[in-house]
Amino acid sequence: MGLGGCIVLIAVGAILTFATDWEMSGVNLDLVGLILMAVGIIGVATFTSIARRRRAVVPPVTQTVVDDDPNRNYRY
Repeated sequence: MGLGGCIVLIAVGAILTFATDWEMSGVNLDLVGLILMAVGIIGVATFTSIARRRRAVVPPVTQTVVDDDPNRNYRY
């Protein structure tokens, strides 16, 4: 699950918890919303920690050019 999926989980959980007044027998929608928000926050934290480790900066490898004849390719 990527960062977008985690943000969607947080949004859906917030909508279920704070913006709805639905009643379902046997299901507490406020608790389901809180669980979805918690899973989304854990997912964001995990995603950012993994992305931070992947972002290691490696300097590019440059090739060394050795010119045997320094007077070649010069125009006089």
